[in-house]
Amino acid sequence: MAMYWDPFRDLDRLAQGLLDTRQTPRMMPIDLHRDGDHYVLSADLPGVDPGSIDVDVDGQLLTIRAERTMRSDSDVQWLAHERPSGSFLRQLTLGDGLDTTSISAHYDNGVLSVVIPVSEKAKPRKVQVQSAPHTEKEVTTSTPATTGTSASS
Repeated sequence: MAMYWDPFRDLDRLAQGLLDTRQTPRMMPIDLHRDGDHYVLSADLPGVDPGSIDVDVDGQLLTIRAERTMRSDSDVQWLAHERPSGSFLRQLTLGDGLDTTSISAHYDNGVLSVVIPVSEKAKPRKVQVQSAPHTEKEVTTSTPATTGTSASS
């Protein structure tokens, strides 16, 4: 396998990391899919302490916060330091039809999974079609009344 090394790309990444003085939270990459009667959100948070992860629901706003701390050994000489440390934040607006009281989350192998169930009222359901009751109407045959006078001769 041939590897292409671009020193300018690596220098650009290094300079961006050194000159980036922003202290704003970074975004975390997510995947979101529907699996039956619930949605599953998967967020990549490798190297994050599970105790620092905070998942909040406020009305229809889902907020995920996490913190990755940098190794604090002062005698370490970094040869490469590409993994960002600091706080991570992601906010999503949840639509109607979700059961926000039953949201669950678990963290395994660097991935946070948040399960968001669909509410009962929003689930697809089968509507039974009922037929109208048959009422037999009497069919009356009416014959035209003949008013005749008999002619006598």
